[in-house]
Amino acid sequence: MATKRRVTIRKTVPKNLVPAQAQITRIPAIEIFPVIEGGLWAAKATENEAFPIRATVFREGHDALAAEAVLVDPHGVEHQRVRMHDTAPGLDRYEAWVLPTYPGNWSFHIDTWADPFATWAHDASVKIAAETDVELMLEEGARLFSRALKELALDSTAKEVISEAITYLRDQTATAQRRLSGGLSTKVRRIFKAFPLRDLCQSTRSYPLQVDRKLALFGSWYEIFPRSYGAFQDNAGNWISGTLAEAAKELPRIAGMGFDVIYLTPIHPIGTTHRKGKNNTLTAGPNDPGSPYGIGSHSGGHDAIHPDLGTFADFDNFVKEAKAQGMEVALDLALQCSPDHPWVSEHPEWFTTRADGTIAYAENPPKKYQDIYPLNFDNDPEGIYLAIRNVVYTWIKHGVTLFRVDNPHTKPLNFWQRLLTEVRSTHPEVIFLAEAFTKPAMMRTLGAIGFHQSYTYFTWRTTKEQLEEYFQEVSQETSHLMRPAFWPTTHDILTPQMTAGGTAMFALRAVLAATAVPTWGIYSGYEFVEKEPRPGYEEQNNNEKYEYRPRNWKKVGDYGIANLLTLLNQARKEHPALQQLHNLTIHPTSDDRLICFSKHVPAKHSPTGVADTVIVVVNLDPQNTVQGEVYLDFGKLGETGQHTSSGPLLTVVDQLDGREYQWGERNFVELCPQIRTAHVLAVSRDQ
Repeated sequence: MATKRRVTIRKTVPKNLVPAQAQITRIPAIEIFPVIEGGLWAAKATENEAFPIRATVFREGHDALAAEAVLVDPHGVEHQRVRMHDTAPGLDRYEAWVLPTYPGNWSFHIDTWADPFATWAHDASVKIAAETDVELMLEEGARLFSRALKELALDSTAKEVISEAITYLRDQTATAQRRLSGGLSTKVRRIFKAFPLRDLCQSTRSYPLQVDRKLALFGSWYEIFPRSYGAFQDNAGNWISGTLAEAAKELPRIAGMGFDVIYLTPIHPIGTTHRKGKNNTLTAGPNDPGSPYGIGSHSGGHDAIHPDLGTFADFDNFVKEAKAQGMEVALDLALQCSPDHPWVSEHPEWFTTRADGTIAYAENPPKKYQDIYPLNFDNDPEGIYLAIRNVVYTWIKHGVTLFRVDNPHTKPLNFWQRLLTEVRSTHPEVIFLAEAFTKPAMMRTLGAIGFHQSYTYFTWRTTKEQLEEYFQEVSQETSHLMRPAFWPTTHDILTPQMTAGGTAMFALRAVLAATAVPTWGIYSGYEFVEKEPRPGYEEQNNNEKYEYRPRNWKKVGDYGIANLLTLLNQARKEHPALQQLHNLTIHPTSDDRLICFSKHVPAKHSPTGVADTVIVVVNLDPQNTVQGEVYLDFGKLGETGQHTSSGPLLTVVDQLDGREYQWGERNFVELCPQIRTAHVLAVSRDQ
């Protein structure tokens, strides 16, 4: 005979064993964007720039659901609540755009709930059309509406509409379809959209957002070596250095082109030991000033000014003049030392000693930098941190509001995270740009832990396919991690396409850089189309990093680039569409040498309250005239246009020459590199 098994029934129910942070909501919202490392680090956002919140939202069964993105300000007050919409039917991907309005530590979460009105509306429509459960469905609707009268904060007009709908639903003298129509009228739908009944409502966890000031996103940078400004050779052939005072005289010209950030390469004393000569040669001549990145001498280190450039009073005056011209000052933060830097003798433990007893110099094979000692952050991390923090605060005290950080990827990430967090807590206006041309993971992480802006691979993206893919990547996929800064060239980088393409290449790359992303910059001399490469290297010959490079600015107009730069910066300042990162759309063209993209700001997100759209078309061939067609998707463009017999039309005005065109869904273009290499077309609102 079989033995019966005794079943033990638990008399107590254990508490939820799932950790609070991991508990799923009743109606799940997963795969949330923008979120970094599960919310451990704050995603990037900018004051008065709308950005999307996305999530995959779904539930069991077939009942209707809804979701809202909720933006919370630094004081913990709900700032904005926006209904999310399904952007990929069948994939349950929902999206809403929100708009933070000032800098600070914001957050967001997502509310999800069951939507009983939407569920009833769907079921009643299907069943009544099939003549199934007709009276039951109509009565359920009436009871749902009665509940709404009790639970929702409706005004008298809305209550009257809902009460009238209840009467329709219970009016058995009318047809079933007529009764249903009374319950699904436009007025009723609007009320339930504005005041939804929420069943099973729950919120996801809160996710952090770091909202920065506008210059962290939108700015035009102009880079200079101050020592070249006013530099000259005396009668004996000896070079006399330029000064900060002379450089200040050029600020009105630079501001006149529309640049709002003046970026200074290092202005500190330069060592003499292993000083580099012309074009990075190992032996410096008596007139070679050395690389400003070989920082430190008996005159001081990172917190000092090279005596040839002037004094702190001169620097303070430079900052004052820049502000008077509407510009802010960015300073290079290069954390390495000349062998003559005071830190080398005072803190030898801050550097790496090799087996032969010498201090290891910097290398980036095949390049060698014998005039530079890298810091070793592992020997005395606290001492190094305090020293660098003091350097940063010294320059902030003297009016520096931006730092271009040289090679941050060669320093520990936890060092940067700590420093950037501390500076943000005391000086949230200060902006850090990461000059890190390195592996994608490092670039993204530098942005994620606090760098406000990042150099990018734009310089090496040359074909239409490469550019389109990269524009979409930086505007949509990584925008919450790193804000891209596009530079056609730098003092270290001159790519083969720039050396071979001539003036037209400099022009078209400027258009791409200035319009595809909100932050762009040029290195002084771009106006002269300086393109002679140093043999064997992707950099300028007679590189300004190793010598004085005074320029005759009176002749800059001969090249035409300065005027183009001015027009580009003017268009950027006049059009909110070019000041935002997220809303970029690629449009097809008939020729792979033509690239077309648009940027759009809807009226509700525009600072002017008026929608703004800019369409950019560029000829990527610097040698040949290209004819072709541009195909616009008006839905993706964000515009409807004027309806005509031939389709929708837009009046557009070219920001580079003022010409007006009528553009539709299919448009012919002809771009000649020597005459017109691009269109920057703003949609006219006077139509």
